[in-house]
Amino acid sequence: MTATQPTSHPSTPGLTPAAGQDGGEDSIDRLIREESERFLARQPRSAELIERSRRHLAGGATSNWQIADPQAVWMSHGAGSRIFDVDGTEYSDFHGGYGVSLAGHAHPAIVRAVTERVGRGTHFAQPTEDSIVVAEELARRWGLPQWRFGNSGTESTMDAVHLMRVATGRDRLLKVEGCYHGHHDSVQVSVAPEEGEMGPADAPTSAPAGSGVPQAMVDLVTIVPFNDLAAVDRALAAHPGSVAGMILEPLMMNAGVIHPQPGYLAGLKELLHAHGALLTFDEVKTGLTVGPGGVTRAQGVTPDIVCIAKAIGGGVSTAAIGGTEELMALIADGTYEQVGTFNGNPLAMAATRAMLTEVMTDAAYAHIERLASAMRAGIEEIIERHDLPWHVVTAGAKGCIAFRSEAIRNYRDFLDVDERLGQAHWLVQHNGGVFLPPWGKIEQWLISVQHNDEDVERFVTNVDRLARAVRAA
Repeated sequence: MTATQPTSHPSTPGLTPAAGQDGGEDSIDRLIREESERFLARQPRSAELIERSRRHLAGGATSNWQIADPQAVWMSHGAGSRIFDVDGTEYSDFHGGYGVSLAGHAHPAIVRAVTERVGRGTHFAQPTEDSIVVAEELARRWGLPQWRFGNSGTESTMDAVHLMRVATGRDRLLKVEGCYHGHHDSVQVSVAPEEGEMGPADAPTSAPAGSGVPQAMVDLVTIVPFNDLAAVDRALAAHPGSVAGMILEPLMMNAGVIHPQPGYLAGLKELLHAHGALLTFDEVKTGLTVGPGGVTRAQGVTPDIVCIAKAIGGGVSTAAIGGTEELMALIADGTYEQVGTFNGNPLAMAATRAMLTEVMTDAAYAHIERLASAMRAGIEEIIERHDLPWHVVTAGAKGCIAFRSEAIRNYRDFLDVDERLGQAHWLVQHNGGVFLPPWGKIEQWLISVQHNDEDVERFVTNVDRLARAVRAA
């Protein structure tokens, strides 16, 4: 998910939507307006619940990420690859709960595991055998021997930051500009900085990501661009002996999908270790969705620490942090107190065990890859046929349309993309029976193990309708 989202217009902070040449409504603005009107006409029950909820739910939602333009969509239930809103509309779900629903909805293996566990007790604040099986499977997939559990991506990245600081005795972090790693103070820096506060491209300024972040915490974070080893080298040289480590998404999300350039991840590990600093991969969004061992396995670069959440729980809230024997020994001996009442919760561990051992099999990944290839080919054919300056970026079950012709290498490249096209795409898909995350160009689609050819065809058909509307302008 993307942090610091506005509550009125789903835009990247600092990026003002373009309008017509005369400052009035142009064809894309008109498309957004017309599709928004259709959207609202189909959502009367959601509108009623929003009004009712505002009495006791702050902002009329359970998370600021749910407050979207033109309004939040309230859900009823899901089954397989489909979800149903409170107005009775069925959608092919390519939102996937920001990457959580890799198993789809009500997957039989998850339902069975959770149902059996509920009848035997859901919380003891003591470990159950499922947690051993999960740790063994994560170690096999990610190549890191020791694991601990938490309940959210924010918790796992928080533990990783604390562990890097404890292990090195240093306080400073390196962080990539435009990356989101949860909402704890240490990483709420330059998540989606405004253009006026970003500083020079080769030495970005550290900017608080929102209110409530102490300046003292911001000052401990040095910002570097994604895919820029030279910038990391300069940052390490500028702060000799004070950098605890670097945290990054090895495949950058929250800016569409941005792949690491060849040699970048391996180079980071080498640079950081040469300065006595550590490397953490935030695979909260990419773990399991990109492949059976995330980006770590796909790229063949094993960090010192990896953070996983979202998809691993099969829809139940859980998270994990994995690390080397040396680092995790600091947890084992109490040097770092990694704690949490719900860590390794029996219900979460039962669902995660089923997800890892029954759902995300080689056959499941082959199925996803076939659908992803068909979807990409279908969209690329539309882009070529309509001669549009767009391209498709995919990574396993994840993907997006980048609404520009050139490759996007980092956050600043991403800012050049007209966000109105992302908003128009979301609305066209929604009104065409496909549910996507409501932040346009920022987020990605997710293909679950329960999606089928009909879902893909519906998605591609909607892209064609968007392309025709844009090209007709």
